[in-house]
Amino acid sequence: QVRLSESGGGSVQPGGSLRLSCRTSEGTFNKYGVGWFRQAPGKEREFVGSIVWSRNTTVIAHSLKDRFTISSDNAKSTVNLNMINLKNDDTAVYICAEKPEWRGSLYHATYYDSWGAGTQVTDSS
Repeated sequence: QVRLSESGGGSVQPGGSLRLSCRTSEGTFNKYGVGWFRQAPGKEREFVGSIVWSRNTTVIAHSLKDRFTISSDNAKSTVNLNMINLKNDDTAVYICAEKPEWRGSLYHATYYDSWGAGTQVTDSS
């Protein structure tokens, strides 16, 4: 059963903006949170940011926090990754996943499950 699905990727020029969306299933509300990761060709999966439902807070990777934010709609059915001033290094597949419980690091993919298929973001320059 697919629980998460991403959308909104595309080709964008440096300096441009994109909003990626992660559509969640109803059961996600009972989980600890939802995270965004990205993976570029030949590189390891990298933490981008997370939203923690119980605390109603978001955490963004330090190197990205000036350009990326996370938001959700009131029904918590969609978690958005808002990206501005995109750079060539942001080219990657962006993937969302559930963090089922509080145990384990928020920053490590190991502690997430129910991964979506991902959406591609590409530098068009």
